[in-house]
Amino acid sequence: MLWRGGAFHPAAAPDMGNVGNVGAEPSPGIARRAPDISSMSPRERFDRLFERVIRASEAGDSVTVLQFAPMTLGAYSQLDQVDADARYHAALIDLAVGDSPGAEALADTILAGAPGHLFAYLIRGESADRRNDTGALTRSYQDFLDHYDAEMRAGRVEYTEHRPALDEFRTRAKASLGR
Repeated sequence: MLWRGGAFHPAAAPDMGNVGNVGAEPSPGIARRAPDISSMSPRERFDRLFERVIRASEAGDSVTVLQFAPMTLGAYSQLDQVDADARYHAALIDLAVGDSPGAEALADTILAGAPGHLFAYLIRGESADRRNDTGALTRSYQDFLDHYDAEMRAGRVEYTEHRPALDEFRTRAKASLGR
């Protein structure tokens, strides 16, 4: 290490509340600083990071996905209560980074806690689709449709919140199976 008297000027610490946005100009109507997630509950942190990764994934922003996915899964591991919705969100993050085994393990965990839960079949189907495994995809479609009516009658809150994803998967399943 070389030290010259008076020549060392440490760089300013980055604003960690704005990681990934250094130098970026905010869009009109968006606050200049990202929210301070350190003051949020574990679930709020996880949900906020999940939303960021999913938006980036949908926009094709793989840099942001790869940067924030580990933080999101770390926030998931800090949850004091984990429900099917949180597992589903974590599985979507796994799928966004190409971790099909991780996503499928979460699907298995969802089914262990709630047999017939539609999120498990949706996760399995998305994983199979990404792996081009037509046999597993067909099984997930079949299982999803076999459980759909009973599960929708169960009135799970998470189904209401993710209705578009469930409807889209159901449409694909019906078209694939000719129902």
